[in-house]
Amino acid sequence: MEFNENSIKGKWLEIKGEVQKSWGKLTNDELERTKGDMKAIGGLIQQRYGEAQASSEKKLAEIVKRFEDTKDAGVKKAKDTLKH
Repeated sequence: MEFNENSIKGKWLEIKGEVQKSWGKLTNDELERTKGDMKAIGGLIQQRYGEAQASSEKKLAEIVKRFEDTKDAGVKKAKDTLKH
């Protein structure tokens, strides 16, 4: 599971909120201790929910991708605005 670390760090609060919505048994403290490490979050999910690692990794990837896409769209819009 490859993630852009800068995207995760820049959007950590939002990503963390989405993770908590999806897996409500994970506490804020637990997620903070992971420091945004998606493998560590996947391990927590597996421990708490017994979900297969592949399943939780796929869902985590979808969450992170939504925030990467949002950031990329904002950058593209800013560049387009500067061109004009």
